Amino acid sequence: MKYLVAGLGNIGTEYENTRHNIGFKIANTLADNLDGKFKVDRLASVCRVKYKSRTLVIIKPTTYMNLSGKAVKYWLDKEKIPIENLIVVLDDIALPFGTLRLRPKGSDAGHNGLSHIIQTLGTNQFARLRFGVGSDFRRGYQVDYVLGEWPKEEEKELSFKINTAIEMVKSFTTIGLSRTMNIFNKKPG
Repeated sequence: MKYLVAGLGNIGTEYENTRHNIGFKIANTLADNLDGKFKVDRLASVCRVKYKSRTLVIIKPTTYMNLSGKAVKYWLDKEKIPIENLIVVLDDIALPFGTLRLRPKGSDAGHNGLSHIIQTLGTNQFARLRFGVGSDFRRGYQVDYVLGEWPKEEEKELSFKINTAIEMVKSFTTIGLSRTMNIFNKKPG
């Protein structure tokens, strides 16, 4: 069985440690965890790994955040992965820092990357793992906030939260969406 794990972010070193790139950070850590290596391919950096007899195709779109749907659609089609085996990993300002929420569907909640994926796929019926980055910004400064780097106090907790996100992705690929939601969405943080 094959799964597509799409970690959202922006390419370029200037974005590497920003809140908006948490999807890339989680994708990188998942690949490292499973001894995988990314290679630049069409529309994305791609890593193929095995996990409990499943193939995980992990992508980091190289299209920049606002055009993420192009990469997601291309790799779903190329790898012949059904949409129910897609999980998108992204940042969410509506959730407090480090809060992880897995959902089976929903709106884009103002997230441009997710919006483009919904628009390109023609559906919002796919799993998404939202990583809370908080909303500690003044009105009108949302872009500066999500493109800002993690403060030191949050950076200390980041690896623990990223490891939990990885466990959620692995769980999604083995026991499925609803059981994973039942286990992890109830946990604090």
